[in-house]
Amino acid sequence: MRTGILYLVTMVMLFSRCSTKNQNDASSMILEAVPNIMGKAEYLSSPYVTAGDRVYMVGHQDGTFPELGWHIKGEMGGIWNHPIKLMDGFDVELLFNGESSLKLDSATTFINYPFGNKHLYRLPNQTLEIERFQFVPDEMQGISIQYTFKNTGDTKRQFDFQFTGHSDLRPTWLGELTQMIDGEDKPEFLDENGQWLVKDVLNPWFVTYGANKISDEHSITGTTYKGLGTSNTLSYGLELAADEIKTLTFVIAGSYTSKQDALRTYNEIQANSIDYLSSKKQRYVQLANQSKLTIPDKKLEQAFEWLKYNCDWLVRTVPEIGTGITAGIPDYPWWFGVDSEYALKGYMAVGQTDAVYSTINLLDSVTNAVNGNGKIIHEMSTNGYVFNPGNINETPQFASLIWEVYRWNGDKEFLKKYFPSIKKGLEWLLQENDANDNLFPDGFGMMEIHGLNSEMIDVASYTQRAFLDAHNIAMELGNDSLANSYKNTAAVLKKKINESFWSSEFNSYADFLGTNEQAVHLIDDAIIRADTLNKPWAVAELEETRKNIKSNPSKALQEFVVHHNWVVNTPMEMQIADSAKAIKALNTAEKFVNPFGVFVTGIDRDDSAGSDDGSFKGSKVFSYTGAVMTLPTGVQAIAENNYGRPDNALNYLKRITRTFSYALPGSIYEVSPDYGMITQAWNIYSYAIPIVQQFFGINPMASEKKVTIKPQMPSEWKKASLENVIIANNEVSIYYEKTETQLTLKVDQLNPEWTIDIVLPLIVGVQYTTLEGYNNTNLSKDEVTFSTSEKSILLKIHLK
Repeated sequence: MRTGILYLVTMVMLFSRCSTKNQNDASSMILEAVPNIMGKAEYLSSPYVTAGDRVYMVGHQDGTFPELGWHIKGEMGGIWNHPIKLMDGFDVELLFNGESSLKLDSATTFINYPFGNKHLYRLPNQTLEIERFQFVPDEMQGISIQYTFKNTGDTKRQFDFQFTGHSDLRPTWLGELTQMIDGEDKPEFLDENGQWLVKDVLNPWFVTYGANKISDEHSITGTTYKGLGTSNTLSYGLELAADEIKTLTFVIAGSYTSKQDALRTYNEIQANSIDYLSSKKQRYVQLANQSKLTIPDKKLEQAFEWLKYNCDWLVRTVPEIGTGITAGIPDYPWWFGVDSEYALKGYMAVGQTDAVYSTINLLDSVTNAVNGNGKIIHEMSTNGYVFNPGNINETPQFASLIWEVYRWNGDKEFLKKYFPSIKKGLEWLLQENDANDNLFPDGFGMMEIHGLNSEMIDVASYTQRAFLDAHNIAMELGNDSLANSYKNTAAVLKKKINESFWSSEFNSYADFLGTNEQAVHLIDDAIIRADTLNKPWAVAELEETRKNIKSNPSKALQEFVVHHNWVVNTPMEMQIADSAKAIKALNTAEKFVNPFGVFVTGIDRDDSAGSDDGSFKGSKVFSYTGAVMTLPTGVQAIAENNYGRPDNALNYLKRITRTFSYALPGSIYEVSPDYGMITQAWNIYSYAIPIVQQFFGINPMASEKKVTIKPQMPSEWKKASLENVIIANNEVSIYYEKTETQLTLKVDQLNPEWTIDIVLPLIVGVQYTTLEGYNNTNLSKDEVTFSTSEKSILLKIHLK
């Protein structure tokens, strides 16, 4: 509460001062004390994003806009207002006395803020310093770009500032399949405000841009970008006295429905940009304060804070279709089933619930419209076209997502809404995809390797968990008969996974169950891959496996370890593995890592992996071959925690954290450390689950107004706190401190109607001291539980 009051006072003071200050002063004041991270000089020629839920901009940190991306080749950068693109970007040139010119295409510094970014141009030979700051107002189809000029010399400077916008009004990916046909862009100059308006001649698609100053000149220039766009210039004469600072604020706005819509947005942003910036800052302060982490490892603490900002960057709204989190930027700025099913569990744990509900609603409604059988879609473009109607794993993972969300919100209407889809999905899963009736669905899971579509370990693991979670849902809704059926299926699957998929030879769960014939085909392909990547150890292992198969011919289904794919760890992620197998498998998994995390495909690992500390060398054609990724590494952290090894789990989080701000300050790349998407939704799963639900041990059951807290702290976290964790209409904060002689645990909750159960390991001979207010203390064989409904709980354990 105190923080909120101080913030309100600050904002009141800010606005009162803004009335007598120019726009630069106001925006600079808003940015004071805002977290920011400076980029590295060696990554100035790499992408950044200026994020918004309607419009976003992707360019390079040096201030340029190269043609980048592969999903629509060369078109994934620039300014997007899905389902259309607005601009390829813009250029700026300074003209001095008509004799010399200087292009602003080499920013010397890039600074990222949670809700915007800044480029710094140091021009010592011109006694000029120039800054460019940009942000996208919430829920607006436009962007504000402010240039600040400072004359660092002792004489007056005069120059012309030329802004050239490169329009490219074109459809998003797969637009041609929804009758979105790109036409030529036609420009029109609007004299009244001195701005350009560009229209696609075949569609009601518009982009308009200009500054808060009437231009002195304007012209149409030839575009250097591919496509049917046009380039148009605005020129402004500027004069700066010695040591004077001036600003010029541009707005770029668009619409895929009407001219009036684009112009209205332009005028609103131009008139109210400071208000929009202030409100966006206030919203991001709230995001930071939810599930606020304080730990000794400040780099990991910072990464966790910025991941909450990253989550917000990825929300995409297309009103005609819906709102939902997208997978990644720049090449996956649309909606996915499986990416959401991982990520939204993390979103829930950091309190970003609106994105959770809107995304689930979007996935479910589109799934019902397109599939109608409970099969959850995999990938849908922002024009509404479903590219992939679903892989096998997405359907069971949806059931588990719904149960996880319910644990946090306690809303039975939420369960009732989505349980029909879950029931249909589980029926489809086994009735349509289990030809041999062994309860293991056939088909592609997370691994996109050609031919790897038999009975996959991740599909089996997520299916088992889905039936267990569906049992819980059916019980909550009073359907005991169906609940018992689901429970029995889950129990049988758990037993069969531990029996059928376990390979004692490799001390690992198998990649898949299949026939010898299937395995040999996959091994042959894997040998080519390993040989091409110069992995002699993998070639030797694969050849030995092939030799053993041919020496023991069989037509029966068998477990095969071929690729050492990361998904072999999903039985530990889902807590299906028995403890003995789990520890062996977790130890085996440690072989397939590098300093940044877990290899997607283990046979890509080589002997140098433990010391390689450079960039990821991707192929010329976009590929995940040889990749280490954040999701497999996060899964491994979760798996380690599940079997009581928090120090190992923290080790994996530290590996991911080495990639934080590696290339894009404030973000973690999809492929570690600097390849693929510059920000990725499921990264929050890799952090929030291990930290919120495992290290701090928050296990909510909101329908019962109950939270169980069972901390499992890494040994090096002697003092840690997690504040303002939102659980339905409650908030919980945990403060942990451990010395050689005492462990202190303090828990605060907002709503005293709730019950807090603190569960700690029972240590013989240790004295447990508590304040008054505990309803009861329960002892089990190896745990002690303290139960209370107080607003503030203090527990002290004297260790000596």
